[in-house]
Amino acid sequence: MNKAGGFKSKRLRRRIMSEDAYTVAGRNMPEISMAVGLIFAAWGIGAYVISDMASITAMIPMFMGGPIGLLGFMSMKMPVKRKTFMHISAMFGLICALGGLRLFQILMGGDGTNLLIASHAVLLVLGSIYTYFCVQSFRWARKQREAAEA
Repeated sequence: MNKAGGFKSKRLRRRIMSEDAYTVAGRNMPEISMAVGLIFAAWGIGAYVISDMASITAMIPMFMGGPIGLLGFMSMKMPVKRKTFMHISAMFGLICALGGLRLFQILMGGDGTNLLIASHAVLLVLGSIYTYFCVQSFRWARKQREAAEA
């Protein structure tokens, strides 16, 4: 590593981060965050277009996914602030999951469109999975830190 705390090369960064970072399917959490943010953003834009641009609320997944992806990118570029960025990103994931809980109200009411149901299902499922991965990565990091101190 160089004096600023960054890595000299991408190859070195990749090798180092894969050895001492929590991974899911071989990807670290900033990469997972960028992927989740991209999925949310694509879904939000797609839902807005499919709904004939009838309501800006169709883009709510994009408004939630954008910060998740951006924070994942920022945590890769500024590893010193990774903990802060990933905790904020996890909060956005939790907000997505909680917003998706409205799915049950929509299903019981019977007045939701297929697009509305699908959007809430995406928020609930992807937000929950992402939040779970974040919590697991935080627990893993704490255990690694405690093991290093012992």
